Amino acid sequence: MSKKHLIVIGAGPGGYAAAFLAADLGIKTTLIDTEDNPGGVCLYKGCIPSKSLLHTAKVISESEEAKSFGVKFSKPVIDLKKMRNWKNDIVQKLTSGLGQISKVRKIEYIKGYAKFLNSESIEVTDENNSKKILEFDNVIIAAGSHPAVIPSFDIKSDKILDSTSALEIKDIPKSMLVLGGGYIGLELGTVYATLGTKITVAEMLPRILNGADPDLVSVLSKRITPLFESVMLNTKVLKLEEVKKGIKVFFEDKDSKKSEKIFDKVLISIGRKPNSGNLGLENTNVQIDEKGFIKVDKQLRTNDKNIFAIGDIVGEPMLAHKASHEGRTAVEVISGKKAFFEPKAIPAVVFTDPEIAWCGLTETEAKDKNIEFTVAKFPWAASGRAMSIGRTDGLTKVIIDPKTERILGVGIAGPGAGDLISEGVLAVEMGANATDLKLTIHPHPTLSETIMESAEVFFGQSTHVYRPKR
Repeated sequence: MSKKHLIVIGAGPGGYAAAFLAADLGIKTTLIDTEDNPGGVCLYKGCIPSKSLLHTAKVISESEEAKSFGVKFSKPVIDLKKMRNWKNDIVQKLTSGLGQISKVRKIEYIKGYAKFLNSESIEVTDENNSKKILEFDNVIIAAGSHPAVIPSFDIKSDKILDSTSALEIKDIPKSMLVLGGGYIGLELGTVYATLGTKITVAEMLPRILNGADPDLVSVLSKRITPLFESVMLNTKVLKLEEVKKGIKVFFEDKDSKKSEKIFDKVLISIGRKPNSGNLGLENTNVQIDEKGFIKVDKQLRTNDKNIFAIGDIVGEPMLAHKASHEGRTAVEVISGKKAFFEPKAIPAVVFTDPEIAWCGLTETEAKDKNIEFTVAKFPWAASGRAMSIGRTDGLTKVIIDPKTERILGVGIAGPGAGDLISEGVLAVEMGANATDLKLTIHPHPTLSETIMESAEVFFGQSTHVYRPKR
């Protein structure tokens, strides 16, 4: 049995990015996953299918809003089967494309489950329950995560959905409770609400999207308030019970007042858990923290010097683009380069309508850490481009060190925020200051100008907003 130079366990955005770079660097690589082709949760059950459905929702919303422009459409006719096929076709094209790229790069792709026997070998079980042992010089664990489940809510009903089953869009229920006000629940809630479902969101905390700054969330809240049936904050769900008409849900608010309501379906979206439980890590020196995340250093190395871990399985933020960059860093270390994963800014995007995106330091973090900062905001009501598309509800802000004028963070709420935030990431990573942003000529009329004008606001010199420098 020949020893493998590098085995990558998990072919999601982190795993396949690592494997592809390793092959490009001349490292003989074996990639193991349970699917027929690379892609992972992101392509098969997460990022790509959800964004495909969110685009559908956006088209429906825009067709309705076009009335204010003097263009009226008849009510959209929704063909669920065709919608599902369209979404599935996108997934199939992307994953099969990755399969071809894997072959071209001469990567050994094995379909199966991997489990560590010790710090130098793994056992792979294929779909026919056939097993084989592989020895290795190096391993990158990129096994990802799965939807979190509350045991008491696991009542084995097809009326209870998670983020994976909700993407199947088997039907359009008349009513649905979204349990959890995080980005996954809000994105899927937006899809179903646009298709005609009466959506109620129940969130234990005082506000939705707890990780984002309140002023950005406020932009979203104003838009989803009329879209959703109800957003219940400071609310606990005590119990789920299947009844003839659906799922009876028992609530308790912050004043300990109890209530109940029946929904056709319930979507449980309370976060994700790392897939570290069935990898045989107890047979290695790899250490896991109390939440199940694998402990790694800045080179993504575990306590076993030849075992690396990346992506969701090493902790927050659990984002595909973070996993990809971690994977590339781990491969560079294995190839002998002096590489470290220490980004100054990892962008986060919520693909609702409007989108919310941020990077670097948030206002909330700055306050919690007693970091001195100044916020320069540009309201989209002053943007010609925002006005021309009928979306003046947006906001762009830049968080600046008042002494050095260095850009510490950027936050955007509005259509296309996910595309716009990359400029903010670059500014933070490159150590740019407010003058750099102010003097960078942005095309007109565009939404990207709001970043430049936010920097101008800092100096009290914004062309379209009069706000004297403090």
